[in-house]
Amino acid sequence: MPKTQNITYYGTGRRKSSIARVRLLEGTGKITINGKDIDEFFGLETLKVIARQPLTVTNTTAKYDVICTVKGGGYTGQAGAIRHGIARALNEANVEYRPLLKSNGFLTRDPRMKERKKYGLKKARKAPQFSKR
Repeated sequence: MPKTQNITYYGTGRRKSSIARVRLLEGTGKITINGKDIDEFFGLETLKVIARQPLTVTNTTAKYDVICTVKGGGYTGQAGAIRHGIARALNEANVEYRPLLKSNGFLTRDPRMKERKKYGLKKARKAPQFSKR
């Protein structure tokens, strides 16, 4: 009897300095991040909601399993990167999801980055304390 191969879709998500590599497999809706379950990885409920948004919008929460590796940045940036990666993988899985994902802004990369530090200043914009004498 021949083995049936599970079809895998890939997506790379980025936000700020976080990068997420996402694999989408046909399954039951389990989300694994860096070898941990989503509930174990993210403490806040809002971050879990952010990561699941593309699946919720396309009504595919129970259709795909998500396995992803994420590194860099903080928790919020990582959740945003995972959302971007899942949206890209869903777009690859079914082109009909594109208008839905695009209208909700999940396929757009968030361009906001940390501003670089300038010389003569303490941070990007913070100047040293001014003293007249």
